[in-house]
Amino acid sequence: MTPKPYTHRDAVPFRPVDWTGEYPPAYARGSVPQHVAVVMDGNGRWANRRGLSRVEGHKAGEAALLDVVAGALQAGVKHLSVYAFSTENWARSPEEVRFLMGFNREVLHRRRDQLNEWGVRVRWAGRRPRLWRSVISELEYAQELTKSNTALTLTMCVNYGGRVEIADAVRSIADDVSTGRLRPSAVTEKLIAKRLYQPDMPDVDLFVRSSGEQRTSNFLLWQSAYAEMVFLDTLWPDFTRRDLWHAIDIYTGRDRRFGGAVDAPDTPA
Repeated sequence: MTPKPYTHRDAVPFRPVDWTGEYPPAYARGSVPQHVAVVMDGNGRWANRRGLSRVEGHKAGEAALLDVVAGALQAGVKHLSVYAFSTENWARSPEEVRFLMGFNREVLHRRRDQLNEWGVRVRWAGRRPRLWRSVISELEYAQELTKSNTALTLTMCVNYGGRVEIADAVRSIADDVSTGRLRPSAVTEKLIAKRLYQPDMPDVDLFVRSSGEQRTSNFLLWQSAYAEMVFLDTLWPDFTRRDLWHAIDIYTGRDRRFGGAVDAPDTPA
């Protein structure tokens, strides 16, 4: 069912995507991360430095998200996961929580057609309990609308927490073990991965956080076990596709060994 239409008088205009005027660096074949996870941090500080309320910072972050999606498409990234609302965000003031719930709903409503035109598949990862029904409706509608798109998968992590996701997965396995549908010896990493919110989500290659903070904040903990971490000082509303491309540049210079190692003695100068 199509969600009821509504308007948002504070809608943030999105600067047009210039597909011909801005290009990412010429990355070597196969070097671009296929899954980029982004913690969109710094909205509140961006607003406070300008004498504005925190909600104004969240509004300004909408254009940054669309620009980063465009930059990911241009760079050849296939999966982009963004932290839109965490399970810990419920601890914020009731006013900010209400705004964020409505804002997430409205961004999806305003941008779903644009994302669909770009060939973006929208998906949701998170928990249903406590999440507004209207937000779930918009998420599910966007998923259905864009389900056949293949250019990029954009996973909106709303009411999401990495520890809760793992706990939910383990709980579902424990239920199967207790009823005899599953043997304890059959519990493996692969099985746990299949019980996560989006079982076919690939492991994160590049984990990016804006604002200068250097922590994961409980985001995609299982999927980011071997992710390359890049922390940039740019506050989220000022973040652009060029910042994403800079993070990818850093990523391409890393040596990913996944626990393995090969002797490489230093050669005397």
